Amino acid sequence: MMILLKKMKKMMTMMKRVKKVMRRKKKWERKRNRKMNTLLLEILLLSRHVRLCLFDGSKVLSNIHTVRATWQPKKPKTWTFSPQVTGTLPCLLDGDCFIRSNSSSPDLGILFELGISYIRNSTGERGELSCGWVFLKLFDASGIPIPAKTYELFLNGGTPAEKGVEVDPSVSRRAPGSVFYQMMTMRRQPQLLVKLRSLNRRSRDLLSLLPETLIGSMCYIHLLVFYRQVLGDVLLKDRMSMQSADLISNPILATFPKLLEQPDVMDALRSSWAEKESTLKRSEKRDREFLKAVFLLVYHDCAVPLLHSTLLPPFRWAEEETEAARWKVITDFLKQNQENQGSLQALLSPEGVHEPFDISEQTYDFLDEVRRKQLDGGGHDCQLP
Repeated sequence: MMILLKKMKKMMTMMKRVKKVMRRKKKWERKRNRKMNTLLLEILLLSRHVRLCLFDGSKVLSNIHTVRATWQPKKPKTWTFSPQVTGTLPCLLDGDCFIRSNSSSPDLGILFELGISYIRNSTGERGELSCGWVFLKLFDASGIPIPAKTYELFLNGGTPAEKGVEVDPSVSRRAPGSVFYQMMTMRRQPQLLVKLRSLNRRSRDLLSLLPETLIGSMCYIHLLVFYRQVLGDVLLKDRMSMQSADLISNPILATFPKLLEQPDVMDALRSSWAEKESTLKRSEKRDREFLKAVFLLVYHDCAVPLLHSTLLPPFRWAEEETEAARWKVITDFLKQNQENQGSLQALLSPEGVHEPFDISEQTYDFLDEVRRKQLDGGGHDCQLP
């Protein structure tokens, strides 16, 4: 009987603690929601996104890749990558990324930074705000790659050079209290779920054709491979001399890197290539030279006219009206191409206005990458080598 009473007393004490913790949680959430509502009245969120790159603890070792997040109005605090959509998933929303590196650093890892783009309602000022960062080291202490699985990574505040900075000090991970209270606090900590997976043989073969250091989206990796193959042909086969450093006339080499800065034009090229590829025979798909020749035709029909069209507004990050206007021009152009079996009629139409011809549309300088790296002290550009 005494044992039962002691157990009941312990249970009652535990229940009181739970109720106390829950009251604290509700009070804290009401206070936080009031702050959030005040902030949301002052600014308009334009984009939620994550930027990732290779990092060794002191410097960036690759290009910086951006993936935009989506969210549901009922759960605005939950960011989703690679959402289920009808049709082709835009590459900007594709969270299925590849990482390729030749670094031998034992501290090599992936640096993730979550952020938002916003505009102030009162002044119209635009800006970006970091929502936290996290670093996933790719090798353990003995130099063995970490296993392919899903990692739950708690976000840090401040910068990667600062250690122990909380994203939100009001829910500190080091908060004093009971074990149960600490568990409840940890559940409120913002975290990023990252899934590492091993590659199949086909994906490994494709990645082997890319630059030694690069981060990008898996959805357009086959287009990058075509670009690299064309680049290899021009530099190794078509030049009169290997010692020549003259400018090269090739519209694909001159313009393809711009597609990485304009993801909607990259999506148009993906769509056009997928449509063309679906009409090819199996024997044609196995012929690499034939596929490359067809890709060149598709690129000239799709990407080149769009990149130099005056109807296409300049690309601006996280501007919904501009993005919608650009996509309307792109879809109308693709529809005309489909109806007319190519872009020739649209290019010759008096309604199609294009920029005056510039020699840079045709000129490729393979030494330009070296010059840029020398000028910026070895920094990493988003241009594709």
